[in-house]
Amino acid sequence: MAKKRSSAEKRHRQSEERRMRNKAAKSAVRTSVKKFITLAQKKDPESEAALREMIKKIDTASRKGIIKKNAAARKKSRMQRFYNNSTKAAQ
Repeated sequence: MAKKRSSAEKRHRQSEERRMRNKAAKSAVRTSVKKFITLAQKKDPESEAALREMIKKIDTASRKGIIKKNAAARKKSRMQRFYNNSTKAAQ
């Protein structure tokens, strides 16, 4: 526990800022995943670009420690498999 009230307040402000930043990054990842899935299900040619954008966001969140490394790898792997299966079915 902080010895002074002011340092406790500062720590609280800092943690709140980090929480909001992390929340925004997680939300961006979830949004990009949804966008990719909808495009891939429609077999839209834009789905490949959406996949690359999603992987970029996942990697960024992982690098910053917002998402754990293995969770990011698992999510990317599943989405890549989903993409491969959806494009294979289109051919």
